[in-house]
Amino acid sequence: MKAVLKRIASMIPVLIGVMLLTFILLRIVPGDPVSILLGEHYSQETIDRLTRAMNLDKPLWEQFISYVLGVFRGNLGVSYTLKRPVTALILEAFPNTLKLALMGAAFAWIVGILAGIIAAVTQNKAPDHIFMGFSLAGVSVPIFMSALFLQYVFSYRLKLLPLTSDGSAVSLILPAVALGWNSAGSVARMTRSSLIDVMEADYIDTARAKGLLRTAVILKHALKNALLPVITMMALQLSSMMSGAVITESVFSVPGIGRLATQSIMNRDMPLLQGTILFTTVLVILGNLAADLLYSVVDPRIRNEG
Repeated sequence: MKAVLKRIASMIPVLIGVMLLTFILLRIVPGDPVSILLGEHYSQETIDRLTRAMNLDKPLWEQFISYVLGVFRGNLGVSYTLKRPVTALILEAFPNTLKLALMGAAFAWIVGILAGIIAAVTQNKAPDHIFMGFSLAGVSVPIFMSALFLQYVFSYRLKLLPLTSDGSAVSLILPAVALGWNSAGSVARMTRSSLIDVMEADYIDTARAKGLLRTAVILKHALKNALLPVITMMALQLSSMMSGAVITESVFSVPGIGRLATQSIMNRDMPLLQGTILFTTVLVILGNLAADLLYSVVDPRIRNEG
């Protein structure tokens, strides 16, 4: 429990650092948000009035302190373009991102672990080369290429699945596969490597000497220890999927946080962009924390050391 509280406490300086870095970067980028919002045909008086209303006339240090205090009160500001609280916009978009990430993670984990086990059991044989070839393709091919390929085959040619998201679970199948294929390749390769190493351990030879079937040795003894590094990767993958599904959400028109961030970048909507970056940072940190907790559950030795 103490270790968990320490990790949570360590989140605060990280979040403040991310807020400071984002705040500085957004303000050194060329372009005035007021001019972008109003366009060219407005008087200087109107521009000055909107600048004061958006608190952009205050010193940068005062703007930053005001922003940090607002964040810890749950106030991420108001979107310049959508004229709505950033917190409300993020909370509306997050369920769509969460559904997509969970479906993508389920695909990645099931396919990746099964492929890794089969590849390890059939080491240097045809199934091993086939599954590792697909996993290498998943790791190497960019997500936008996978997304466009899936759209072309399953939507345009075969007409089996919707081209874009309409909010239903069926319309999220292609985005989930596109998002999870890369992670599935990583999980498969790590599962294979880890399982091969574990199968060479002395206690595995002892289990075999006791007359246990090969399937029982793999599932009851080898797989549990082989999955320790995989679990860490899986937890981090879930948080990265929720925070990094920008391309997938844009290609398939999924109204999630990634698409919200893309719109904020195009419109130079600083409060909205700062809010999405901060929110995704929290997701990544929580993913790291979840990985540590899962690691200690699977391996009691780590829990006892803590």
